[in-house]
Amino acid sequence: MTNALAISALTFGIQAFVTLFVILDPPGAVPVFLALISDASPKKRIQLAWQGAAVSLAVIVSFALFGKLILDYLHISINALQGAGGLLMLLISLELLTGKDSSTDSNKKDVNVALVPLGTPLLAGPGAIVTTIIYVQYAHTTNMKLALAAAIIAVHCVIGLTLMFSTKILGIIKDSGVTLLARIAGLLLAAIAVEMVVQSIKGFFNL
Repeated sequence: MTNALAISALTFGIQAFVTLFVILDPPGAVPVFLALISDASPKKRIQLAWQGAAVSLAVIVSFALFGKLILDYLHISINALQGAGGLLMLLISLELLTGKDSSTDSNKKDVNVALVPLGTPLLAGPGAIVTTIIYVQYAHTTNMKLALAAAIIAVHCVIGLTLMFSTKILGIIKDSGVTLLARIAGLLLAAIAVEMVVQSIKGFFNL
């Protein structure tokens, strides 16, 4: 019986890891991340990579533990959360597309990059939050809960490593490549933001 539970927990953990990896999509976050940290020093870039992963981990863990209670208490629907995340990402994408720098304090800018939009809502967005809450509800045994916790941590380790190694690209593409990357990242981020807003509207009106 113990072995059966262990196998079940292992399968549950693998499923959670794969699902969260696909939704969090570390490779998809790379262009936006590189565009936002292009002015930082190499050491700072690595720090921001892990800081962004840590912020995403903190958000996911918080919602895993208290997500349903928080949303119910504040009477916030997933659709509203998705719409707010989309609008926030749209603002960031416009800055990338126009090359506008909303902050003259580089330290402040670095912190904002790790928190918003990288940590949330780009990585730990509404989709990841909802998925985590659902997996928590299906984790009926202690082993399954431990497997889910391990999956969440493993995904964020992969995120941190992916972002950290992606910083090597900046030394190859130079300034002109960074500018082009920023525009492409802004376009992709805008498309993601619009999709989030559209899905939010559809959810509100049951379309």
